[in-house]
Amino acid sequence: MPDLSALLVIDVQNDFCPGGALAVAGGDDIVPGINALMDGFDAVILSQDWHPAGHSSFASSHPGRAPMAMIDMPYGAQVLWPDHCVQGSNGAAFHPDLRVDGDLIIRKGFNPAIDSYSAFFENDHTTPTGLEGYLRNRGIGRLTLVGLALDFCVNYSAVDAARLGFDVTVRRDLCRAIDLDGSLAAAEAEMAAAGVTMG
Repeated sequence: MPDLSALLVIDVQNDFCPGGALAVAGGDDIVPGINALMDGFDAVILSQDWHPAGHSSFASSHPGRAPMAMIDMPYGAQVLWPDHCVQGSNGAAFHPDLRVDGDLIIRKGFNPAIDSYSAFFENDHTTPTGLEGYLRNRGIGRLTLVGLALDFCVNYSAVDAARLGFDVTVRRDLCRAIDLDGSLAAAEAEMAAAGVTMG
């Protein structure tokens, strides 16, 4: 396995920080620590949630459904979220204090019919984002993940990376969670089962 390392910064965007449409408590507290970590890696990759208006994962696209309700989609269960990270909006922008001088920005969730938590696959678990190929072409085998939210996009990205054969560490101190109906404990168990190291 190639030995180069990458820092994968997941969705540190305004809408996931305090004051945003889908705020994660303390989401902005992790920014200085993430910035300080960046220079210690061979590559830095940032993922960016990037939804078109009216995305199918938005509660507003399902009349009578409230945010945080669950529905069944063709690809499986889906949480209905408040409208967030709409393409080109201030909410979709990276936190203003976050360093964005990385090697790659990968956008996800832009297909209106399917959500995308993972930086590697859409939520059908089969449609790739292209990130795996980029990492392999760069000779990167070790990944450290930080960002938002630990129990959704960080979890999905970490589990997918481990299943793809990468050596994966999640820096829990540089993540924050939504913790929706026990989602944090479930995510931690899923990551442990996949062989992800919690740092």
